[in-house]
Amino acid sequence: MATVLKSFEKWKDFLHERLEQAEKAGMSEETIAKMAFQIGEFLSDKVDPENKEERLLQELWRVGDEQERRALAKLMVRLVGEA
Repeated sequence: MATVLKSFEKWKDFLHERLEQAEKAGMSEETIAKMAFQIGEFLSDKVDPENKEERLLQELWRVGDEQERRALAKLMVRLVGEA
């Protein structure tokens, strides 16, 4: 996982693969969005960003309220879904 975090493109590819797995498993968009929010919470609290893009996402996460964080999580799901 650590090598995946070093490159933002690799991180997006990794998330895209996980998103496809979740969709194939029949997870709803709402469930995926909830999981993305929980992952965002974990990463913000426990993981030191490895690149400038992750640092920006962490800073946005930290200044946002819960509604804004949920929106950011949904946007990340949409972003990696287009990969």
